[in-house]
Amino acid sequence: MRLTELAHGGGCGCKLAPSVLQTLLAGQPAAGPFPQLLVGTETADDAAVWQVNDDLTVLATTDFFMPMVDDPRDFGRIAATNALSDIYAMGGRPIMALAILGMPISRLPAETIREILAGGASVCAEAGIPVAGGHSIDSPEPIYGLAVVGLGSPARLHRNSGAKPGDALILTKGLGVGHYSAAIKRQALPGGAYAEMLASTTLLNRIGGELSGEAAVHAITDVTGFGLLGHALELARGSGVALRLDAAAVPLLEHAAALARDGFVTGASHRNWDSYGEGITLPTAMPDWQRHLLCDPQTSGGLLIACEAAAANALVARIRGAGYPLATRIGDAVAGAAGVTVTGAPELR
Repeated sequence: MRLTELAHGGGCGCKLAPSVLQTLLAGQPAAGPFPQLLVGTETADDAAVWQVNDDLTVLATTDFFMPMVDDPRDFGRIAATNALSDIYAMGGRPIMALAILGMPISRLPAETIREILAGGASVCAEAGIPVAGGHSIDSPEPIYGLAVVGLGSPARLHRNSGAKPGDALILTKGLGVGHYSAAIKRQALPGGAYAEMLASTTLLNRIGGELSGEAAVHAITDVTGFGLLGHALELARGSGVALRLDAAAVPLLEHAAALARDGFVTGASHRNWDSYGEGITLPTAMPDWQRHLLCDPQTSGGLLIACEAAAANALVARIRGAGYPLATRIGDAVAGAAGVTVTGAPELR
């Protein structure tokens, strides 16, 4: 049985829509008066951060989802890469992980489940950390991910709330993972596209940790289930700035635009758009397929970086040289009401 047949959704497309999450969290008690808690839930950041002393912070995050691919080892690799991304996005260094596993034991052979775990462990080994434990349950749908602990420094912390007017915006990976996963579910992915998607979704976002402490870098967040527009909107609201995105400059996976035009779209793309509210302004009469590219849920997507405009070209070159060939400057931040304005349009490439 194909793994994707056992799940009603897959990858970060499984995430609850932003509006649903806001409703669920409304009225929840605040974390309390803990001065050591530098980052909690107040700005939709990527990981929680606890300050141990003047030089040390502990970062913690968790991420898990249902399969977006049918190969069990690849599923484990993608899920682990995605979970580790939150630590890197905050400028931290992961030190260990705990596995989160829910499997339909009566429907999947033990060997398949072992391959999922082995895939996740292989990515953690690449990151230089152990899978130090975990928890498992019998679940009607397959679920896998990690809880990750990392270390950092208060002075080298990157949040999604530090963008400043005049900053340039850089995206480090191409969009389109959700469109590829929709095609996988319908067994319609073009030849060669699977390898391209796997290369992107298993590429660790360790460049975020390498940029920690860079004075020219003001904010970082990773682009995952809420799509580029959703995570850009979180950054805009957290920072109190307006973002302008040039959609024609946004990097795409090779077949993303064609798949979007041909209707290979996840349900999460629709839910994302319905959740953004008044915060997004698109060009007049932008076709739905182009909008879907910008709303497409990214599983193990790239980093969205706000940096000093004068440093942007050098940073793009540095990021590409570190192994992210699609890293591109895609817009800027300006003074104004928090929101995202899109100019231009994605093109068939």
